[in-house]
Amino acid sequence: MNKIAMAILGLCVCLASCKNEEKTQLMTGDWLAQIEVSESQKLPFEFTLSQDAEGGYVMKAYNGEEVVVIDEFTFDGDSINIRMPIFEGHISGTYTANEINGEFIEESKERRVPFRATHGKQDRFKVESDATVNLSGIWETYFNVNTENEYPAKGIFMQDGNKVKGTFRTKTGDYRYLDGVVTGDSMKLSAFDGSHVFLFLAKVTDSTLDGKFYSGKHTVQEFMAARNEAFELPDSNELTYLREGYDKFDFTFPNPEGEMVNLEDPMFQGKPVLVQIMGTWCTNCLDETRFYVDFIKNNPDLDLQFVGLAFEYAKTEEKAFEGINRLKEREEVPYPILLAQYGTSNKQKANEKLPMLNHILSYPTTIYIDREGEVKKIHTGFNGPATGEKFIEFKKEFNATIEELTSTEETVDKAVES
Repeated sequence: MNKIAMAILGLCVCLASCKNEEKTQLMTGDWLAQIEVSESQKLPFEFTLSQDAEGGYVMKAYNGEEVVVIDEFTFDGDSINIRMPIFEGHISGTYTANEINGEFIEESKERRVPFRATHGKQDRFKVESDATVNLSGIWETYFNVNTENEYPAKGIFMQDGNKVKGTFRTKTGDYRYLDGVVTGDSMKLSAFDGSHVFLFLAKVTDSTLDGKFYSGKHTVQEFMAARNEAFELPDSNELTYLREGYDKFDFTFPNPEGEMVNLEDPMFQGKPVLVQIMGTWCTNCLDETRFYVDFIKNNPDLDLQFVGLAFEYAKTEEKAFEGINRLKEREEVPYPILLAQYGTSNKQKANEKLPMLNHILSYPTTIYIDREGEVKKIHTGFNGPATGEKFIEFKKEFNATIEELTSTEETVDKAVES
C-alpha cells in the first residue's frame, strides 16, 4: 500500500472514530416519566427538556403549579446521570435520543426505584371514561387505617372535568402538589419533586375515598376519607413544647468550618432567634427555607437571627455538610445551618440531641425565641404553597409573630406577599 492510500485509510479511520464518539443528543420538548412503585403500579410525571446557551440540558418537572428545575446532567457513552437540584437523589441509567432507562436512587436512604422516560407529549394518566364523581372540597382523611400508626390528614382538592389538583395536609406538613385525574370513579394522583415519589390511588363515591398511598417502593399505606368541610387538624403551635423542668431551649452543634455554635454565640445576643429544625432531604423544609430566605431578603434591616439545625440521612459527616453547603449555595441561604445529626433522621435519636422538647414530631419545626432567650412559640411542620389558603394564613400569622418578637419601633417593612 502506497503512502497516499495509507493516509486516506488513516483519515477514514479517524473520521469514523470521531463520529462514533459523538454524544447522542436527547430530544428536546415534552417527555413522560414513569417510576415503578410496585410490581403493578407506576407513578407518572411530565417534564420538558431544553438546552441552554452552552448546550447543557435543563429539565423541568411538573406537579400542578410546581415546577422543579433540574440542570445537572452528566454523560459517559450511552450512560446518563441526572442529579436533583437540592436533594441527594439522582437518576442513573442509559439513554437514546428519545428514551431514558434506569433508576431513581437515594444512597443515604438505601432506596432505588426503576425509572423510564419516553419523548413525546403524553397524558400523565390515561382517562378511560368521564368522571362520575367530583372530588372538589375538604376530606377528613386517615392513613394507615386500623393500625397503631394511624394518623389524620386533610385532603384539599379542586376538580375540573377529569383533571384534579390538590394535596393532603398532615400534622407535620403536606404531600406536595398532587396532580392527576378522576376517571369513572377512580382517583389517580402523583407527585415527583426530586426527593419524594408519591402515588395516591382511590375509589371514590360522592362522600368517601378508599385507597392506597405509595411512597416509592418502601411504603404502602391504606387510607380512607370522608367529606367534611369543617374538618381541621390539631393546632400546629400546640404539638411541640418544652418539657417540664426546662425553661430554655439550647443546642451546641458544629458549622461547616468545624466550629461549635450555641445560643451564647455573639450573633444571637440581644436578638430574637428562629431555630429551624430541618433536613436537606426534606421538601417541606425546603419550602420553609425558601419562605425564610424571601422574608430575609424583603426585610434586610430587621434585627432578627435565623439558624438551622440539620438532621441528615447522609452516612458521613463530610457528606452531610456537602448537602448543607449545596442547599445554602443553590437557595442563597444567608443564615447558618449547623449539623445536629447524620446517618439517620430518626426522630427518637433527634430528641436525644434536644432533650428539652417533648418530642420532635416533624421536620421542619421552628422555635421562636425572644431577645431574653425565652421560648415564645414552637411551630410544628410547614404548610407550603400547595396548601393554598392555609399557606396564606400561615404567612399572616408569621408576620404577626415577628412583629411581636421585634421591638415596637421596628416593623416589617415588606412582608412576604400574601
